[in-house]
Amino acid sequence: MTRFPLHLTIRVPAPLAEVFPFFADPLNLDLLTPPWLRFRLLTPAPIAMEVGTLIDYRLRLHGVPIRWRTEITAFEPPYRFVDRQLRGPYREWIHEHAFEEVDGHTIIIDNVHYAVPGGRLVHELFVKRDLQKIFEYRHARIVERFPAPIPAPGIQEV
Repeated sequence: MTRFPLHLTIRVPAPLAEVFPFFADPLNLDLLTPPWLRFRLLTPAPIAMEVGTLIDYRLRLHGVPIRWRTEITAFEPPYRFVDRQLRGPYREWIHEHAFEEVDGHTIIIDNVHYAVPGGRLVHELFVKRDLQKIFEYRHARIVERFPAPIPAPGIQEV
């Protein structure tokens, strides 16, 4: 089975104490998922995040309905958590969400390791491009959710 890595980093002007809870709340997945995937969280709220938590979703990928189940395999607030696909479109999907605070900002790190049915050919033809679009959308929503403060006219930030 061929595995592919995906590593993304974004820095947001918000403290770790604000950023981690946003990402650790599965109800916010809808805000970070492109509308064309028609994402729907199936697990009833509230969802207590901890090791062993199971989360069910439904989405459409290229018009095909998919049910997806993930398990939280690591939960270390406020620094990281890991979700692993138990059922879904990938042969394997392990997504580590890591967070570091630097000078009052938070660095969000996504480390994903995944494998797809059909291997390298399917990855190059479809999956790689799809994931780029999905994570570009996610990045744009993160920037909207945690915008940089705009200084008032005449006031200089130090």
